[in-house]
Amino acid sequence: MSPFEHGEVFVLEDGGEADLDLGNYERFLDIKLTRDHNITTGKVYQAVIDKERRGDYLGKTVQVVPHITDEIQDWIERVAVKPVDGKEGPPDVCVIELGGTIGDIESMPFIEALGQFSYRVGTGNFCLVHVSLVPVLNVVGEQKTKPTQHSVRGLRGLGLAPDILACRSTEPLEEHVAAKLSQFCHVPISNIVNLHDVSNIWHIPLLLRDQKAHEAILKVLDLQRIGKVPREPKLAEWTERANKLDKLKTPVKIAMVGKYTSLSDSYLSVQKALLHASVAMERKLVVEWVCSCDLEDSAAKETPEAHQKAWKLLKGAGGVLVPGGFGDRGVQGKILAAKYARENNVPYLGICLGMQVAVIEFARSVMKLSGANSTEFDPATPSPCVIFMPEGSKTQMGATMRLGSRRTYFLGNNCKSSKLYGNASSVDERHRHRYEVNPEIVPELEKAGLSFVGKDESGRRMEIIEIPNHDFFIGAQFHPEFKSRPGKPSPLFLGLVAAASGQLDLLLQRSCGIASLNSTPRCTTNGTVVPPVKKPYTAVKKKPLKSLVNGYYANSNGIQI
Repeated sequence: MSPFEHGEVFVLEDGGEADLDLGNYERFLDIKLTRDHNITTGKVYQAVIDKERRGDYLGKTVQVVPHITDEIQDWIERVAVKPVDGKEGPPDVCVIELGGTIGDIESMPFIEALGQFSYRVGTGNFCLVHVSLVPVLNVVGEQKTKPTQHSVRGLRGLGLAPDILACRSTEPLEEHVAAKLSQFCHVPISNIVNLHDVSNIWHIPLLLRDQKAHEAILKVLDLQRIGKVPREPKLAEWTERANKLDKLKTPVKIAMVGKYTSLSDSYLSVQKALLHASVAMERKLVVEWVCSCDLEDSAAKETPEAHQKAWKLLKGAGGVLVPGGFGDRGVQGKILAAKYARENNVPYLGICLGMQVAVIEFARSVMKLSGANSTEFDPATPSPCVIFMPEGSKTQMGATMRLGSRRTYFLGNNCKSSKLYGNASSVDERHRHRYEVNPEIVPELEKAGLSFVGKDESGRRMEIIEIPNHDFFIGAQFHPEFKSRPGKPSPLFLGLVAAASGQLDLLLQRSCGIASLNSTPRCTTNGTVVPPVKKPYTAVKKKPLKSLVNGYYANSNGIQI
């Protein structure tokens, strides 16, 4: 999937490649989803075709209704019982997100399937929340309800009636607007919730709680009580975290050097992992977006202003992060960023390709192998530092990468990476790559001063690199951002932010490395953060919230995240 069209590809624990929406669910709910939780049109049609080929339909004509719609319902019921929170037994509630816009031809079979499903399971087993925009025309300054009225009318015409309206707006919904929506959409006013702009996205669950959205949902599903005890959301820790983010003042600047910087969603999980780490280190995150193409020597002649600006942003940052990517465009700029960080003792974290370019740069600059490269970019390179993995396929591109959770073993516990993971002997992290560091050149790289501190179970696949005499220079073949959570930051991201803000030594002195400086340390087991025992917390009254900012700030290139 092109990052410019879809944003990032989120990798699940079992190796499933999914849309970034599943990453949002994993982060907010702290769960682990599977490839089967990502239901797509292609998967559904392929399943129906496979059944027809096997003769399951006994020669009947295969149609959208009932065969496609039945397959969608069967798929939902099948995955709904899968545990996703680490506990035994099926979940109590399954959330189904039907994306797109009412009237889109692509979603028609899914809408029909859900209409049939709601009728089949009956009242008390199905709750439909319809999300709609309530815009404001600048000329008039009035909140307009017509878009929501029309979408609800279209939804009803397709056989679905919303139980709850979730109205998105810039400002809080006015009372008469909510009353109008209730009257014309036939939804009780108590079931109309407003998602207006807030100071950071972590306030959204608190906004829903304050409007009793949970009571509306539980009432529709007939789940208001456990015995005689009312169900109430436990959001004390979440409230503390959201308020803490608003109060952060001291900035930490991280230069994000990539080639998809024109669409920040291309690096969404990386941004969120940086945010989780910065909050833990009590710093306000400032992301400096640096297009790697603008760092290259050719840009100095073609686009001198962009070249100068890119280098100014890079040199003004407290830390450098080079995320993953594919293709040779912008790679030389990433290599230059790694070189700058290495030579100037600037904290550096390279992820996937970011680790590979760090190895290439080290071979070129330190080992004087001027032709060092990856066979991805130069198949005829005389010094192949990065090579195609033997088990990969060069003809079939889809789903042939090394995907999902794999174990990395630390070679001793004296390295920074191991300490950040709580002196663990191994860690499980998610992967997505088809090229790897050439194991034949590793001995020479190690003699020159590059340490390979993490390897896979075979000992031949390099997973983590470090430069021992550098304050913080780490590369990881895996993607630690996919397992970062609010309150449970990724150890490597935490290390980068700590190093960029001058707190790394204090962080590493702790026996367990993943902790806010003012909280009980957290320990890790295979990369999974175990939260400490929490003290009782009294919620603080929330001030009115005005603007939507996700907790970090873009630079002057106008990209807002």
